[in-house]
Amino acid sequence: MTVQTILVIDDERYICEIVKLCLSDLGGWDVFTVNSPLEGLRRAADERPDAIVMDISMPEMDGFTFLERLRKNPDTQDIPVVLLTGNARWIDPQILRKYKIAGAIAKPFDAINLSAQIAKFLGWDFGVAQ
Repeated sequence: MTVQTILVIDDERYICEIVKLCLSDLGGWDVFTVNSPLEGLRRAADERPDAIVMDISMPEMDGFTFLERLRKNPDTQDIPVVLLTGNARWIDPQILRKYKIAGAIAKPFDAINLSAQIAKFLGWDFGVAQ
């Protein structure tokens, strides 16, 4: 069985570390993190992760600009994205469709259930890592 790879993008380093621990330990996935949307675009093109989990509000570039650029690149346009944001309640289904977002999870998030939530949005089988 192939292990899924996830790119986590958040300008808050401690959030990246917490999410990485949750997804690798509880989800059993390979996770790499970046703290910048520009670096995220570069790493997504180079590494081609199976999914991206990202904050929508970042200082260098907002998440919607990131998503527009991600979707315009033929190498990254099909990578599914799950938002992890304090602004999840403001994201309506129309925005999710427009930017091809698989789902949105509100911060603060439930660390124990984070992997299961992401797997559900992505349509992945989920089991606790051995």
